[in-house]
Amino acid sequence: MQKVIEGKLLAKGKKFAIVVSRFNDFITNKLTEGAVDALLRSGADAEDIEIIKVPGAFEIPLIA
Repeated sequence: MQKVIEGKLLAKGKKFAIVVSRFNDFITNKLTEGAVDALLRSGADAEDIEIIKVPGAFEIPLIA
């Protein structure tokens, strides 16, 4: 029997930064849209979400 643990996703009152690569933007744009949508559905305010675009995957840990 599987054990399922569920929690409440509450993003209200928190600030978020999404670091995304511009490389393969046809993929990363959709991933970013999905991340923003999930945050908004969890109660985050749009002004509390900051999206930072970098040239490629190498730069992501440098910004984070």
